[in-house]
Amino acid sequence: MGCPSDAAGYDCLRLENQLCFPLYACAKEVVRQYRRPLEALNLTYTQYLVMMVLWEFGGMTEGELGRKLHLDSGTLAPLLKRLERRGLLQRLRPEHNERKLFLSLTEEGEALRAQAAEIPQAMQGCLALPEEELRQLKYLLDKALSQMAATQ
Repeated sequence: MGCPSDAAGYDCLRLENQLCFPLYACAKEVVRQYRRPLEALNLTYTQYLVMMVLWEFGGMTEGELGRKLHLDSGTLAPLLKRLERRGLLQRLRPEHNERKLFLSLTEEGEALRAQAAEIPQAMQGCLALPEEELRQLKYLLDKALSQMAATQ
């Protein structure tokens, strides 16, 4: 079964009819707006996400981190190496299981948390929507992500 055509062509292929495009464009714009506040921490947006997970949950394996952030090892490995070179985290392979890579924050990585605490406030107006709509959007995105993860 293909894309039904209409008088103007293939209506289902019009950009304005796609849900994926506004999701993509909005996510890209939000990440762009994070650049300036994250410059003070010398972190990229993805590095910031890694640090937030480690601040919240403490040490964990690379696999656990990847699952929480929906990132594969190929994306995480170079990012973690850069954070390690900066002295923000340690990557250790336990002797009893060298296939796992355990991550933990260094003192410097923990200390960066105090500076990062200002970022959510700085980003509060990033999406110019009423608070109730922001909560609804977050709920719907979390629900969609959860359902997509459940079907994989």
